[in-house]
Amino acid sequence: MIGFNLAASSISMPLPPPSVAREPMHTRTITVQSFAREDGLWDLEASLLDVKSYDFPIRNGQTHKAGDPVHLMHLRVTIDSSFEIVDAVAVYDAAPYQDNCSSISDAYRKLVGLNLLKQFRQGVKERFGRSAGCTHMSELAQVLPTTAVQTMAGRRRSSGESEIYRTDKQPFHLDGCHALRLSGPVVEEFYPVWFRPKVTDGMD
Repeated sequence: MIGFNLAASSISMPLPPPSVAREPMHTRTITVQSFAREDGLWDLEASLLDVKSYDFPIRNGQTHKAGDPVHLMHLRVTIDSSFEIVDAVAVYDAAPYQDNCSSISDAYRKLVGLNLLKQFRQGVKERFGRSAGCTHMSELAQVLPTTAVQTMAGRRRSSGESEIYRTDKQPFHLDGCHALRLSGPVVEEFYPVWFRPKVTDGMD
C-alpha cells in the first residue's frame, strides 16, 4: 500500500486546529496498491470509498445509514515497463444507482493502450467524458500515474537502475513540481548535471 510514515519523517506540519465547532459530513478514502507480477508486469489497484456521517432518505422511502458506502469502486490496471496499460478492469461494490452506475464498468477496458506518462489524463477525458463514463471511476484513474512512478522508482532503486547520474536524458520528473524545479536546491544536490541556476536580469 502506498503510504507515508510521519514517525520516520522530519516534517511535522499538522493543520491548525479549527477556529469554530464543526460537524463531520462526508469522508472520501482513496487507497492505492501496486504489485510486481511474476510475469514482469505490474498491477496497480485503486479503490474509492465515499461515506456520509448522517442518515439520509433515498428512493422508495428507504434510508441510507451513516457509515454505509455511497460509492465503493475498484480499478485495476496492468502496465509494462514503459508504463503502457495492457489490461484494465473496473468493478463496483456500491453505487447510488446500482446497476445503472455499474453497467459502465466494461467501458473502462478502453484504458488499455494508454500510457500513464503520456497524455494519460487527456486520454481518460476523451474516452470517458460526461455520459461516456463514470465521474468517480474516472477520478480514481487520475491517481494511477503517480502511483506508477512510485512503483517504478522503488524498483529502480532496489535494482541499482538509478536515474540520478544519467547525463543522456533528463529524468521525466525533474521540473515537474516546485521542489524539483531545475533551479532549486534539490536538483542542485541530487541531480547536479541537470541543475540550471536561476537567471536574473541584474536589476536591483
